[in-house]
Amino acid sequence: MASLAGIEAISSGFTLAAPAPASAKATDDSAFSSSVTGAIDELRSLQSESDTLKVAAVTGDLDDIHSAMIASSRAAVTLELVAAVRNKGVDAFNEIMRMQA
Repeated sequence: MASLAGIEAISSGFTLAAPAPASAKATDDSAFSSSVTGAIDELRSLQSESDTLKVAAVTGDLDDIHSAMIASSRAAVTLELVAAVRNKGVDAFNEIMRMQA
């Protein structure tokens, strides 16, 4: 279940802990960044696998159509997850920008 790995990678960056000290903040930022980067890399690999299986299905080289459909569904769900996280991040940024200093 590679898509669950992407979900776990993204969700590991979101914690409900107390604010970290300034020295730990850089580590948290890089951890979140690496989580998002890992999720995007996982999405790319799922989409690549899905595309390969689709081509094999169209050319008649694929014996099991179920694997192509499963790969396609996994790629679609992961794309929706990454887009939802991106949208929430943009919403949070916009909300912070609306705050008065």
